[in-house]
Amino acid sequence: MIRSPSLRSTTSRLMPPQPGLGAHLDNPYGVRGLHDPRLHHESCGVAFVATLRGAPTHQIVSSGLEALRNLGHRGATGSDPLSGDGAGILLQVPDALLRRDAGLPLPDPGAYGVGMVFLPRDAAGRADCEALVATACHDEGLRMLGWRDVPVDPSCAGPTALAGMPVIRQLLVGAFGLDGDQLERRLYVMRRVIERRSDAVGLTRDRFHMASLSSRSLVYKGMLTAEQLPVFFPDLTDSATVSRLAMVHARFSTNVLPRWDLAQPFRLSAHNGEINTLRGNVNWMRARQSKFRSPHFGADISKLRPVIDELGSDSSQFDNALELLTMAGRSVEHAIMMMIPEAWDRNPLMDEERHAFYEFHASLIEPWDGPAAIAFTDGRLIGATLDRNGLRPARWLVTDDGRVVMASEAGVLPIPEERIIKKWRLEPGRLLLVDTEAGEILDDDAVKSVLSRRHPYRHWIRQGAVRLDELQRVAEPPDPDPGTLLVRHRVFGYTEEELKLLLTPMARDGEEPVGSMGNDTPLAVLSERPVNLFAYFKQLFAQVTNPPIDPIREELVMSLATSLGAGGNLLEQGPAQAKRLEVPTPILSNADLETIRHVTQRQFPATTISTTFHSDGGVSSLEEGLERICRLASEKIREGYTVLVLSDRHVDANHAPIP
Repeated sequence: MIRSPSLRSTTSRLMPPQPGLGAHLDNPYGVRGLHDPRLHHESCGVAFVATLRGAPTHQIVSSGLEALRNLGHRGATGSDPLSGDGAGILLQVPDALLRRDAGLPLPDPGAYGVGMVFLPRDAAGRADCEALVATACHDEGLRMLGWRDVPVDPSCAGPTALAGMPVIRQLLVGAFGLDGDQLERRLYVMRRVIERRSDAVGLTRDRFHMASLSSRSLVYKGMLTAEQLPVFFPDLTDSATVSRLAMVHARFSTNVLPRWDLAQPFRLSAHNGEINTLRGNVNWMRARQSKFRSPHFGADISKLRPVIDELGSDSSQFDNALELLTMAGRSVEHAIMMMIPEAWDRNPLMDEERHAFYEFHASLIEPWDGPAAIAFTDGRLIGATLDRNGLRPARWLVTDDGRVVMASEAGVLPIPEERIIKKWRLEPGRLLLVDTEAGEILDDDAVKSVLSRRHPYRHWIRQGAVRLDELQRVAEPPDPDPGTLLVRHRVFGYTEEELKLLLTPMARDGEEPVGSMGNDTPLAVLSERPVNLFAYFKQLFAQVTNPPIDPIREELVMSLATSLGAGGNLLEQGPAQAKRLEVPTPILSNADLETIRHVTQRQFPATTISTTFHSDGGVSSLEEGLERICRLASEKIREGYTVLVLSDRHVDANHAPIP
């Protein structure tokens, strides 16, 4: 990857597209070699500019674009220096521009929605998409006002960007008696209906994508460099394009080829960093969505599933979850505090109400963890936060003319020092919030104090939470038979080397064994010898940008505590969501297991399922064993059990453990 250069001569534009581009454009979601689209991560530049003086102006848009240009070195290009990894800007809906250029009558500001839509280049595919949109508008009780062709100047883009460039149009949608949050939710449901129907007919997001659809905000983005964005979209330099806020993003794609639809900002957020817990976050969202209920959506809740677009990047999937939580009735800052909580578990300085807020929400949703600086907005309030480790840079300042600037680095705008009335760095886990309608910066402590006292979280936790270490312990189970120890070592794949070099030092000294770097043994999947199950797993993260962190050395910002139980509806808040069994670590002793199985039966009914299979049946027997476990798990859940213990203790000559 190289830094994005300034616009080059015509000769530079004649260079051929990147090798392999054709295969990527034909099937951007296919697994090719070591490339897997599920592992998309990014490391980028992000900024926003907002005004505290009330009236929307074009100066805010221009300042946002200037900040983006000055963050251009944080974006990137590939071998084609004129095709950027992505650049974009999120603005409030430019009502004056649309009224002047749309060529059709529009309802009052805030009473209609506008979408930025990427359509197929072929006329037939485009017609199919537009017909699908029209049908969805009708089905969802909205009025399709028409389309606006977005002016573009593709002469500035490189051949790789041009090869995948969509037709870009703006969709204008009216509503009958809806505005504000109600209209936003209606547009959200309609967009999800369109996305589900397009997926069903094979129109994947690389061919048909709604970058935004809102009555409050509009996204201009593409596979461009920071300098190209205002050239490609002349709307952005039009004086009629005004806004109180501008959120910008320059993309550096760390391990995936860029695409138009993956440029940022997304609908509510712009992200610099990586979500290292992504697979777990997505799996948990998928597991919980069958329980989603909300008075804001009623029967329409089924139209939102699946919530997460698993073909997007980690940043886009974060945005999917943030959008759901916000549309379901939480404020955007509340949703951000749930997804990126500050370090709270062992913070002795945190007040009890705020601690209870985080503890309650920890039972609902896992943190979306990883190095991250995230800007976010609901179209009125705009803000930013860092992960609780503070592993991404962000600086902010306030000027004497009422501008608030936040960016991945200082100096993105040429503001004289004497005009700056306040400046500081964004601190780990803290919020920078700007209310553009009220014209004020909201204090982090005040915002969190209000949110943490909105519901009786402490009372709910006292009613519903049970801690394993506070329960009466059952009698210690008998020790395993030492006469079968060698057999069990062989069954579970332990080697003499692992026993002597890894386990013995830990048992003897209470420390991790230390050895030289490197491992010359074959990968587990290629080994001719049986190996432990954990040898097949590797950590998934972009190692080049992550410092070494572990829960022992960084106990203030990391916790191993986890929760057991049925879990509640993520979209509601009440005492039922606080009912959980908390264990201090996911590693359980035999005594811990016996306590869970017997002492907690009233609050958390537990049952045990054997995870062995008939070893003489080969692969088919293993498959039958897996199907049996799934079937029994479903049956036990329907019977009311909330804790399932998977046990391989019944291993014998005829039964082997399922890995």
